[in-house]
Amino acid sequence: MGQCYGKVNQSGGNEGTTTTVVVSADRDETSVQSANGAANVPSVKNTPARSSSQSPWPSPYPHGVSASPLPSGVSPSPARTSRGSTPRRLFRRPFPPPSPAKHIKASLVKRFGGKPKEGPIPEDRGTEPEQALDKNFGYGKNFGAKYELGKEVGRGHFGHTCSARGKKGELKDQPLAVKIISKAKMTTAISIEDVRREVKILKALSGHKHLVQFYDACEDANNVYIVMELCEGGELLDRILARGGRYTEEDAKAIVVQILSVASFCHLQGVVHRDLKPENFLFTSGSEDADMKLIDFGLSDFIRPDERLNDIVGSAYYVAPEVLHRSYSLEADIWSIGVITYILLCGSRPFWARSESGIFRSVLRSDPNFDDLPWPSVSPEAKDFVKRLLNKDYRKRMTAVQALTHPWLRDDSRLVPLDILIYKSVKSYLHATPFKRAAQKALSKALTEDELVYLRAQFTLLEPNRDGSVSLENFKMALARNATDAMGESRVTDILNNLGTLAYRKMYFEEFCAAAISTHQLEAVEGWEQIASSAFEHFEQDGNRVISIEELARELNVGPSAYSFLKDWIRTSDGKLSLLGYTKFLHDTVPKLSLSLSLSLDTKLDLSLSGRLFRVQQPAAPFLLCRSQENSPSRGFCNLCILYLFGSVQRVSNGSGGFHVDERSTETVCSSPSCYHCELISVLNPVSRGLWINAFANTAVLLQ
Repeated sequence: MGQCYGKVNQSGGNEGTTTTVVVSADRDETSVQSANGAANVPSVKNTPARSSSQSPWPSPYPHGVSASPLPSGVSPSPARTSRGSTPRRLFRRPFPPPSPAKHIKASLVKRFGGKPKEGPIPEDRGTEPEQALDKNFGYGKNFGAKYELGKEVGRGHFGHTCSARGKKGELKDQPLAVKIISKAKMTTAISIEDVRREVKILKALSGHKHLVQFYDACEDANNVYIVMELCEGGELLDRILARGGRYTEEDAKAIVVQILSVASFCHLQGVVHRDLKPENFLFTSGSEDADMKLIDFGLSDFIRPDERLNDIVGSAYYVAPEVLHRSYSLEADIWSIGVITYILLCGSRPFWARSESGIFRSVLRSDPNFDDLPWPSVSPEAKDFVKRLLNKDYRKRMTAVQALTHPWLRDDSRLVPLDILIYKSVKSYLHATPFKRAAQKALSKALTEDELVYLRAQFTLLEPNRDGSVSLENFKMALARNATDAMGESRVTDILNNLGTLAYRKMYFEEFCAAAISTHQLEAVEGWEQIASSAFEHFEQDGNRVISIEELARELNVGPSAYSFLKDWIRTSDGKLSLLGYTKFLHDTVPKLSLSLSLSLDTKLDLSLSGRLFRVQQPAAPFLLCRSQENSPSRGFCNLCILYLFGSVQRVSNGSGGFHVDERSTETVCSSPSCYHCELISVLNPVSRGLWINAFANTAVLLQ
């Protein structure tokens, strides 16, 4: 789904104040005008922030940001923006980012037995009395008897890392690394839970060669000690700088394969790292061909297969657009890997600015530069690889496993890991209508060899039966063979409950291809138009049939007010789907909508949805205008609030004559003193927030 921009115009009259909000889903420029004609600057959500005094925007990072800049020797990217490129700036080497507070209210309720309070989650600078917190983690209290600490090798915001050596047992005389976290800095229940979760993830994720080995966790009255494998080869960032900021393609491949390998392992287990960057990859030794290890799971979290996270965490240069939009999943890690790959191949950052807010603006609006040196000498396969990782639409990005089978990295001798995307795709296919399944089967017949390589590898990992088919048992056993304790924490296996129909039927490779493909990902392939055209020819022969607008609307789960959009999808000559309709139908969405609203204080709201005029009656308008006319009659929505509120308009609502809005943000999304939405959200409880969102869909009446 594309970005949504808007403008606010306001006028006064005898009958009240009217606010007009114009939102476009496909415009390149944004304009938000207040009553005095001044443009509001987009603002990023602070929950709460520790923003830098130099930044004009409040920081969206609840716990500070490690911008992870590349020091001298690595140039910033001259990414194209509306204001031109930003001059080069030298940075000091940053400390690792602090561990942020997560949105884990449910786990706190379970652990502490109380209902969490409404409002922002308190930070480690909060006012919770320290003496009221239980800082007993239940870890061993004999650290001094088991380990001998050495010199400090690194320092972060909440603790530091030292070398150590085992005194007895299996780790006797073995070099170790110990992360020491001060209990004095654990000033909230959230910060305590952060440490518990980091240790739990390190314990649960075991057995991968590119994952730092966890050995033990201890505590005393002052500190928590996390004992891990010692990696003495330094950071990936150090090696990038030592090479002058650029790797050869072959050397870059070796690095990227290791990163993708460990990322695919974490994702299959239901763990999203959320802070992948060169500083968090260490080499086991100083050798050029030494293995890399992924470290620092302080920002990581367990995530269910269909879950979306909304807390903004990470490092500024590597943060994905959907993280700033507060709705993201495993794909955010893939974006970070794309940034790392871009840096390896050209020595500059794809998104750069002098300030944190400028970096976020670049991530949201700019495209990476593939025109300047050295990109003309980089292979087309490498450029395609990076572009498919840095796609702003997370649905079009490759997964880590798919990236390993990309032509740039493909190696027939390398084993391909299992991809959790297969389970999600098959689940959607099994719950689709027969007409939709026929459309996907036609698409699968047009796949090229590059797409089939990935699908064959995944089908083989399911270990088909002798007759070449798979059933529910094959899917269960494939997960079981790859399971760790983390898979139980993230409830990955729950997805098997949605594959129940496979217990009574078989699926052969041809149907598996139809079930496992992603239309959005195929759309990012250069030859998508040819694939779609070829697929439509198959669909004309095997699946296309006469379909009414009403039936097509039911297929898409949309209401009558979508008919004006859908009529262009059906041929007038024979009543069947056209090529346009077929490709749109595969995406299961109505076209992008442009939206304009006219708001007044007499509980009435008129809106134009792609040229169709609607009227929204009570109770929508009172919710939208949270201030009375006397208090703030001229105030409107800030840019980013419009983006959050209307950027997710997806389809016309079932039978209501309105449209469906999926609220992305449930808390303040900016700190603008002139923004209606931010004040509204700050005073309403979650139930009321949902009410005013639903008021849009349920009270809109078609006027023309």
